Amino acid sequence: MTLVVSRRHRRRGASIVDHIDPRIQIIEISSQFFVRKNLTRILGEVKPDLIHCHLRRSTRVVANIRPSAATTSTLHIGVNSPDFLQMDGLVCNARWQVKGIPPNYKGKIFKANNSLTPYRRLNAEEIFTIRKELGVNPGTFVIGAVGRYHRSKAWDTLIEAFKTTKSDAVQLLFFGSGSQEKKLKGLAANDSRIRFIGYRADIKEIYQALDLLAVPSRFEPLPRVILEGMDAGTPVLASDTGGCKELIDDYGGFIFPTDDVAALTKALISCIDSPPERHYPDLTRHHLANANKDLENFYKVLIESK
Repeated sequence: MTLVVSRRHRRRGASIVDHIDPRIQIIEISSQFFVRKNLTRILGEVKPDLIHCHLRRSTRVVANIRPSAATTSTLHIGVNSPDFLQMDGLVCNARWQVKGIPPNYKGKIFKANNSLTPYRRLNAEEIFTIRKELGVNPGTFVIGAVGRYHRSKAWDTLIEAFKTTKSDAVQLLFFGSGSQEKKLKGLAANDSRIRFIGYRADIKEIYQALDLLAVPSRFEPLPRVILEGMDAGTPVLASDTGGCKELIDDYGGFIFPTDDVAALTKALISCIDSPPERHYPDLTRHHLANANKDLENFYKVLIESK
């Protein structure tokens, strides 16, 4: 297997390359100069049976090359370029993406299950230690907000709704970073119950110390944060956008109309007044080994049909 990446693959010191199996050949190319020419050369040398494209630009380049190998792309949003329709197959993470594929598309469609690596269950003492380290007093209802500080995540809606709740025995903790951090901290400035913790590498443990995970997004293809929260047994309150609704419909939780502050406020108060029990849905089909096997089977179908 060969992975072709841009030479600019490392952002803020991190890169997917750091997590790749050493048996995989990694080839770096310029993302600015002679992209098509270099990729054509590489494909001629590697002679792949299948090419899987990531995002729109790589799909466009491969579509223009017209290789003899089977081709596929993952839809991270939707079919927002005609080049996707030149692929032999399309991988969708959510059902709404499948519905959005034009009826004239002649390739094969695969509805994947967004992958999840299950995490071990913490014991009561470990959870107590995490809550104490986070500055949470016993008896406090903890709402977690996990993700980038970006407008699409609608953290401003969550802050506005949370500030109208009256209970003192509740905290809203934000985990993440992003361009809207200053703005969000300004919105939360007069409420000491709201705190910004920052990025945490141990977030899968922190999920288990939360009483509720809030995902108020304005747009989400299929959020892994919900899957990780559910794997931790944490009740989830999410907006009814895209993949959020799909996961709540499939596995349970609480839902409210996107950007509806009044509805979100009502849902928050209901959960605070009557804390929901922890819930462990069967997420087996999302487990990494199962999700990978399903994708491999789709690869075989594409190769055979080519």
